[in-house]
Amino acid sequence: MADLTGATTETAQNPRGALSIGVDVGGTKIAGGVVGVDGEVLATIRRDSPAKERQAIVDTIVEVVRELKNDFPTCATVGIGAAGFIAEDRNTIAHGTNLDWTGLRLADAISERVGMPVVVENDANAFGWAEVRFGAAQGKRNALVVAIGTGVGGAIVVDGRLLRGARGFAAEIGHINVVPDGRPCGCGLNGCLERYAAGTALGVNGWEQARFRPAYAARIIELSGGDANNISGKAVTAAAREGDPCALECYAQLTHWLGRGLADLCAVLDPEIIVIAGGLAEAGDILLEPTRKAFEATLTAGAHRPPIPLVLAAGGQEAGLVGAADLARQG
Repeated sequence: MADLTGATTETAQNPRGALSIGVDVGGTKIAGGVVGVDGEVLATIRRDSPAKERQAIVDTIVEVVRELKNDFPTCATVGIGAAGFIAEDRNTIAHGTNLDWTGLRLADAISERVGMPVVVENDANAFGWAEVRFGAAQGKRNALVVAIGTGVGGAIVVDGRLLRGARGFAAEIGHINVVPDGRPCGCGLNGCLERYAAGTALGVNGWEQARFRPAYAARIIELSGGDANNISGKAVTAAAREGDPCALECYAQLTHWLGRGLADLCAVLDPEIIVIAGGLAEAGDILLEPTRKAFEATLTAGAHRPPIPLVLAAGGQEAGLVGAADLARQG
């Protein structure tokens, strides 16, 4: 299991070598990179993701790993950050949420073709581990990393260890219930946090405003090509950056639920720091400041505990492959 305390020592003594290959597999792209022990990315490769074809996904990952291995022959381990529920064996895709690979023993499928040990990790866990090892939460032994994009994912580090749970399904923070019988979620339940705090939820907020208050939402509609049915989180964010009152109200709705959800998680986890990552984090203070206010207002015993910093991620787009590579090096 990944452990902050033994990470550097273990790598120094590990006969598999300091260089590791990390692969970040998403619905639209597969990115691979060679990563050093200090988290430095020495080379990268990107390929389009054939998300609808299981064998094509495996073939593309193998192609990426082989090409990187040819250029850096001392690489000895491979870490794959994969979307979906990863079983506790860190090999099997127990449930592929967006890709066609449920039930696939992905680590075995890759390892037998590249001749290297392979570890598979949930993509949010990999991203979060990179933030704790090398990014905004570096040096913290208890951290919560929240990735906000199309959905809401996360990674939890407790006492220097990545929390995976009994079946490998821990840290699915987007599916804590915040609104009983609320908006339907793709997981099959209703009222999940990601239905109110993800980028897609921001678009829904904008659409609801346009439907019932079209004059108030005029700027958002304009930035959506004049069609209220095409409103996206990006259009709302663009309007919010201009100071549009309707767009800022859409953000206020989102940050209210995000802040409350984070406060609920802190009542259980008591982290030293919360790191906000993902596409929506690019909104910066438009997202961060109202989220911080909602979080502090609903945090259990908030007036009697040390402040919990709420900060933006520092790892950038390569954090997923960096974290996967580092986890494989230790695995």
